[in-house]
Amino acid sequence: MLELKVDLGERSYPIFIGSGLYTGNSRAELLKPYIKGQQVAIVTNETIAPLYLEQVRSMLEGFELIEVILPDGEEYKSLSVLEQVFDGLLRARHTRKTTLIALGGGVVGDMTGFAAAAYQRGVDFIQIPTTLLSQVDSSVGGKTGVNHPLGKNMIGAFHQPNVVLIDIDSLSTLPGREFSAGVAEVIKYGLICDRDFYQWLQSNIDRVMARDQEALTYAIHRSCSDKAWVVAEDEKESGLRAILNLGHTFGHAIETHTGYGEWLHGEAVAAGMVMAAELSCRLGHIGREEVRDVVDMLKTACLPIEPPEDMSSEQFIELMSIDKKVLDGKLRLVLLEQIGKAFVTDQFDRSVLDEMLQDMCRV
Repeated sequence: MLELKVDLGERSYPIFIGSGLYTGNSRAELLKPYIKGQQVAIVTNETIAPLYLEQVRSMLEGFELIEVILPDGEEYKSLSVLEQVFDGLLRARHTRKTTLIALGGGVVGDMTGFAAAAYQRGVDFIQIPTTLLSQVDSSVGGKTGVNHPLGKNMIGAFHQPNVVLIDIDSLSTLPGREFSAGVAEVIKYGLICDRDFYQWLQSNIDRVMARDQEALTYAIHRSCSDKAWVVAEDEKESGLRAILNLGHTFGHAIETHTGYGEWLHGEAVAAGMVMAAELSCRLGHIGREEVRDVVDMLKTACLPIEPPEDMSSEQFIELMSIDKKVLDGKLRLVLLEQIGKAFVTDQFDRSVLDEMLQDMCRV
């Protein structure tokens, strides 16, 4: 088992990465030190509950347990569905000493974290991510929230977990499309802050896609390590942390346009990263060959490299204008200064952006 630390002073917490972390009595010790009271609420969804709920329950003998099982899908990441969590907590009379456990992918993790941030003005929670995307991205860093019909993740809070427990074995049941969506976020870390990792991925992407355990463990550990470093430097996204959003401004526009769940988050981010790389090239930061390399890697990972066929450049601009990274009416984008180094800017030639969108959109 590997261990990392997200260094945030008194809010620091460990990330455990390994195989078989849900089984065996000794594994209970991975959770119990991070639960302060006797009340625990496991929040999961209809897909994950039959697979892993009983295993996690067995790690929590002696606690007062309740379970909240949500519908599965990005389209359910809403305030109305979130009320089911609050309903369960209130009916069971959970106090401020309760601990919420998010067992599932990014949607479950984001919603559970937001519920923990809001319930009685803040209670503890634990992340047990079961998808690759949630293991390398959404479970680490304390971003929580829900979607709104007008914008993705526009309602939420920063609320750090007590611990993150990543069991590689859970990926064995992950459908191929969702696995690829997670690989998009893995590739992102190489692009934004870790050139050596990007070069490793160029040589090992086939092993990752084959779910080779050694390669996958390394990729998850390296991704979490990169994110932990960025979050420790900038917890509330006042500066550096925004580089984690490479491709996300374009990607969130795609998700909002198509309807949440039609495109998986990682799929939208993949297409968005191609657009960010293309814009970076047109602005003179990276070369054409580097853009081709990014495209080739994403294609190998079975990810989309173009925006939706029915989405126009005008629709991109309209939806990007309500992104969280817009400040004082100025659109900020995450671009690549070079492979392995990203930056955030609102100082770019708008005509180049417009031209790039017109060239990449097919309507």
